[in-house]
Amino acid sequence: MTKNVNKNESITSQEENFSQWYTDICLKAGLMDYARAKGFIVYRPYGYAIWELVRNWLDGEFKKTGHHDVYLPLLIPESLMDEEKEHVKGFAPECAVVTIGGDKPLTEKMYVRPTSEVLFCDYFKDIVHSFRDLPVKDNQWCSVVRWEKTTRPFLRGAEFLWQEGHTLHATKEEALDETLGQLKLYERLGREVLAIPFETGKKTEKEKFAGAEATYTVEAIMKDGQALQSGTSHFFGQGFCQHFGIKFLDSNNKQETPWQTSWGVSTRLIGAVIMVHGDDNGLVLPPYVAPIQVEVIPIRFDKDPKVKQAALDLVEALTKEGIRAEADFSDKTPGWKFSEYEMKGVPLRIEVGPRDLAAGNVVLTRRFDGVKQTVALSGAAKAVPTVLKDIHEAMYAKALAYRDSHIHECHTYGELKDVVTTGQGYAKVMWCGDQADEDKVKADVNATSRCLPFDQTPFDDKCAICGKPATKVVLFARAY
Repeated sequence: MTKNVNKNESITSQEENFSQWYTDICLKAGLMDYARAKGFIVYRPYGYAIWELVRNWLDGEFKKTGHHDVYLPLLIPESLMDEEKEHVKGFAPECAVVTIGGDKPLTEKMYVRPTSEVLFCDYFKDIVHSFRDLPVKDNQWCSVVRWEKTTRPFLRGAEFLWQEGHTLHATKEEALDETLGQLKLYERLGREVLAIPFETGKKTEKEKFAGAEATYTVEAIMKDGQALQSGTSHFFGQGFCQHFGIKFLDSNNKQETPWQTSWGVSTRLIGAVIMVHGDDNGLVLPPYVAPIQVEVIPIRFDKDPKVKQAALDLVEALTKEGIRAEADFSDKTPGWKFSEYEMKGVPLRIEVGPRDLAAGNVVLTRRFDGVKQTVALSGAAKAVPTVLKDIHEAMYAKALAYRDSHIHECHTYGELKDVVTTGQGYAKVMWCGDQADEDKVKADVNATSRCLPFDQTPFDDKCAICGKPATKVVLFARAY
């Protein structure tokens, strides 16, 4: 077994400039390109395919639990936006507004949706009348527009793709189960598909979603020590429903107000995959989210027809095993192909060459760690699913070890500042719960509270920020 340690010189190294490394990967791995409109991107086929795999997995899980896909309009009338002042004010600076239709001024402004709570509430009030209409469990796959001042591909864009679930329930308990159930599903998405161990917990009052009673989050830590909010699940209580007049008659013919939830993940998950797993040679894709799981490289196939046929047969056999596989019969050199598919993060490369083929073998190379092994051609296709499973588990274990080593218990404000300003990851502190402390940390070191972990076991009795009696465990970090 050997490891490939060559450096791709066309990519800025992570150590030299992590931000430029990220941009290099996005462009050179063919994930996206910049659009003419500032802040917008083109999702190229390879990048969009990653999102499709995430979407397909999630959509399958949603449908197992009785959720249905819907699609609501792109535009929100100003009068409807004004229905929920508290909710809308947080989005107002980021809204795109349509004022002309065709060649005539509109009689009412139309907002391009930044999120769809008001649309769903306006819809729900017309379809819910009785307890027999509940629960309503809808999900929408769409794009939203937020006019961000600073954009980065996948992480923060003027337009991004996402799913947004919106549900109504007869009881508070059902709604809370839904809220936390979707959070657990997102955690599973990380563990089973993306090979990303999320830190989960509850947002503080300052950081929760406008209009929510509680917001729960999955957070990932990147290789530069910054956090990335990767998904959220909100318990809305009854506030939105009361405001929009959503009512139902219960089994006792008494009028009641439903309990509401909302939850979503977006294409920023692509950014998380890039930054959690990528290296100086390019993408390193977890097998279950890789558009191409196996790339077969035929060596000297133009000189030896047996090599070409063996490569074709191998792709066919892999496909029958449910593996996303292809072979590269282009006239590029094998070295160029090795570098290209390393750049694209293909989890497994299989070389089929005259010498190995004469011995009945092929060579497997794992992108994750460069480990090579020779296996019999006759059993290669059957062996690949296990190899991919091993790669996924190894990638998750590596990311988990990294996350756990980047959570630091801090007992003083000086320790907190040192952790977040030197890229060490999460500063785990005891906190009194005063929002003024969050404001201070933001002003001093540009870090925010990421979540209140579900494990609230205290490790100090004083707030690390202000010295008051501490009641909560909280994670602070700089974040994308």
